Amino acid sequence: MNIMVLNCGSSSLKYKIIAMPGEVELAGGEAQRVSPKTTEPSRIIHRVRGKESTHIVPMKTHAEAFGEVMNLLKDNPELKPDCLGHRVVHGGSRFKGSAMMDKHSIADLEKISGLAPLHNPPAVGLLKACDDLYPDLPQTAVFDTSFHATIPNYASTYALPEQLRVDEGIRKYGFHGTSHRFVVEEAARLMGKPMNKFNAVSCHLGSGGASLCAVKNGKSIDNTMGYSPLQGLMMSTRSGDLDSAIVLNLMAQHNGDPDAVENRLNKQSGVLGMSGISSDIRDIISRGDKSGDDAAQMRNTASLYVWRIRKYLGAYLSAVGNADAVIFTDTIGETMPQVRWMVCSDMEVFGLAIDSEKNDAAKELPADITAKESRVRIFAIATNEELAIARQTFLLLDKQSEKNQEQEPQDEDINP
Repeated sequence: MNIMVLNCGSSSLKYKIIAMPGEVELAGGEAQRVSPKTTEPSRIIHRVRGKESTHIVPMKTHAEAFGEVMNLLKDNPELKPDCLGHRVVHGGSRFKGSAMMDKHSIADLEKISGLAPLHNPPAVGLLKACDDLYPDLPQTAVFDTSFHATIPNYASTYALPEQLRVDEGIRKYGFHGTSHRFVVEEAARLMGKPMNKFNAVSCHLGSGGASLCAVKNGKSIDNTMGYSPLQGLMMSTRSGDLDSAIVLNLMAQHNGDPDAVENRLNKQSGVLGMSGISSDIRDIISRGDKSGDDAAQMRNTASLYVWRIRKYLGAYLSAVGNADAVIFTDTIGETMPQVRWMVCSDMEVFGLAIDSEKNDAAKELPADITAKESRVRIFAIATNEELAIARQTFLLLDKQSEKNQEQEPQDEDINP
């Protein structure tokens, strides 16, 4: 079975075709500059078994982009998708797990688009378009929030009036769930432990967003992100945790303009706001190691970045109790041994010790970078959200097939 995984950005469409259950990637690529107006032509970067080609085609909408991708696939029957698996950022309280999608469920998803106004609307639009263009092609949605549906109420609740908590749905939802689930499952497999008995802290440290997830008995019990991806760690351009009164002060400064405040906190803060020169922590650490005029500020920025991670890591190790592993993933977590070292140093009180030589040598992932004296294992594991979505989609289709078989009428015995 070929599952086509679709990841819809504001002006892009990433895709992969994965043969299941063998988990073989057959093709993939990205439609870029999907927009009515672009300074450069829209294009599709298309890869089939390691061979890459570029196709210049006009694409004003994600529906047009999807149609153009399907045109590239039509001459190769072995790449024909049997199902579409969509990555969707926010499932709200309605979608607490991955789901088969039809017109009714797509309509339900559209109703909660306001929870993720930048990310959900393009995904909903693509679901609708795929349903119209290929009505016989099954579709699933795999939500970044669904892995965190198991977070207990005491960890997901904000101390707000009932009208806000219940009627407005203001609560912690958590994000990066697809990535956290994938690397935790991989770590459990590496250690030979069943997922339902596995305790870990997953550190998804991306070049953009970042979050930690506490996992107890294979289930998420907390995530550093909250109602939105703005909460938690210091990120590339996001502030992370701050005093709510700061938001009130900023609203007053900007004459009550929420868009201006949102821009300050989401796009001008974090590593970029602290350093004043770059949103990439790799640049900051590199400049901090030198003796330039801004070296002290760069070191201060890196220290705050690491401090936030260490603070939550310690809290989450305590929360999961008897942790089996700490996992580093995504761009920074996978490629920056300096960050892993700074985060894990002097954490022996939690039974955590990192091996400096193994850490520096960790180029091929997964890598075990645990010191001999460490009670808790430390891994660097490459995330693969597309494969995670393909796995979830395959499981959904399998369950749907079993359900259909159970509902089929049985032939009655006819006595001669």
